[in-house]
Amino acid sequence: MVMNLFYPEYEVIRNKGKCINCKICQNECANEVHNYNDKLKIMTDDSMKCVNCHRCIATCPTNALKIVKADYTFKQNSNWTKSTIEEIYKQSSSGGVLLSSMGNPNDYPVYWDKILINASQVTNPPIDSLREPMETKVFLGKKSNKISRDENGKLITKLEPQLEIAAPIMFAAMSYGSISYNAHEALAKASEQLGILYNTGEGGLHNKLYKYGKNTIVQVASGRFGVYKDYLEAGAAIEIKIGQGAKPGIGGHLPGSKIVGDISETRMIPEGSSAISPAPHHDIYSIEDLRQLIYSLKEATEYKKPIIVKVAAVHNIAAIASGIARSGADIIAIDGFRGGTGAAPTRIRDNVGIPIELALASVDQRLREEGIRGNISIIAGGSIRNSADIIKAIALGADAVYIATAALISLGCHLCRSCHLGKCNWGIATQQPELVERLDSNDGCTKLYNLITAWKNEIKEMMGGMGINSVEALKGNRLMLRGIGLNEKELEILGIKHAGE
Repeated sequence: MVMNLFYPEYEVIRNKGKCINCKICQNECANEVHNYNDKLKIMTDDSMKCVNCHRCIATCPTNALKIVKADYTFKQNSNWTKSTIEEIYKQSSSGGVLLSSMGNPNDYPVYWDKILINASQVTNPPIDSLREPMETKVFLGKKSNKISRDENGKLITKLEPQLEIAAPIMFAAMSYGSISYNAHEALAKASEQLGILYNTGEGGLHNKLYKYGKNTIVQVASGRFGVYKDYLEAGAAIEIKIGQGAKPGIGGHLPGSKIVGDISETRMIPEGSSAISPAPHHDIYSIEDLRQLIYSLKEATEYKKPIIVKVAAVHNIAAIASGIARSGADIIAIDGFRGGTGAAPTRIRDNVGIPIELALASVDQRLREEGIRGNISIIAGGSIRNSADIIKAIALGADAVYIATAALISLGCHLCRSCHLGKCNWGIATQQPELVERLDSNDGCTKLYNLITAWKNEIKEMMGGMGINSVEALKGNRLMLRGIGLNEKELEILGIKHAGE
């Protein structure tokens, strides 16, 4: 007798009094949860296949559906939880590595929520952000640490290549293949309209998106997918991806089933072949090796583009950042352990890396102590959820932030955490044509534009309340932050005082 050791994680509840058997839920569900029974003339469902993406609920014309968390439980045990037991069942059955999507969901501290923002009142009055100019523009790149003059005594004002963005927000790396073409196009269009940048990720750049080059960061990862001269020259900046927050220390993998059509052409690999990025760059085993690649890319693009180095937030991140700042890089991007991804080994996603808040603060402090903070700009990423997180990140030392999960949610993502299955019912993390069509890039662009515009206005309001009129004046200004519910060591690393001090 074959036994099923699993019970559905979610249960579909159908109100038979409201259901009109229209079959919309059946047509909209890529996971084949809903089916019409011709014999009984009713809709049925297979809850075992449900990933709780909410597509059926959103499209049901009579509100006849709801998805509930199953109340089936194992015997209570704080150590051997339901998820722990079921993961053992899965691996005993398959012998494979567990994969997960969309970042670390565990109940670790979210330091953003334990940091409060100061407000000005009397001695340092606030600024009326609606009637007074508030500068959100940011320049990313290497800055001079001293005043220099030429042989005639005139000031030398020329800087290394800079990225100019209208707000301290950019769309983080998400590759074509892990997300759909329509999602990429929405990011590109919105970036152009907003005056910010989006990152191609490691999957190359679709030839139809080259026209958005001045708003594009092109990425060079260990697999070198889609990397060639025109690609490097197309973007406003080049990012060398060393690691990412969701899976520090390992490479990437896009299954061969997703390497089809334009994805194969863009990545420059045969259809059906898996795109595997090795854990290390095989030409980088030291800071000296990294420096050589940085200057090779600078040379290839005539020293006209800033070079970003993206690393995961790990325990020795401050020392790593110090080395990167001395290697010739113009910008460092640090990705915290809550960063999202289309697929990551569950054990690594949930147990490796550190929060971006602690990493960012320690890096900014280390670079200031060494007198090289001006050598490099800092981008922080890894679960930036709203404008308050951005304000706090900048006050902790960031020049700008990367957002990815928030951008996908804006496009319609419901965080069902099944990206790796390639059946995204919202047309985002999929390459199935009938699903991709569900995401209209123009509609997605409008939503992204509205989100960033709203955040930009909130940033202005919060800065005004702090008595600060520019992002530059907020950068590293930790006096404007206070901690609540943090211990002394956490406050020390963050470099802030406790609320009430």
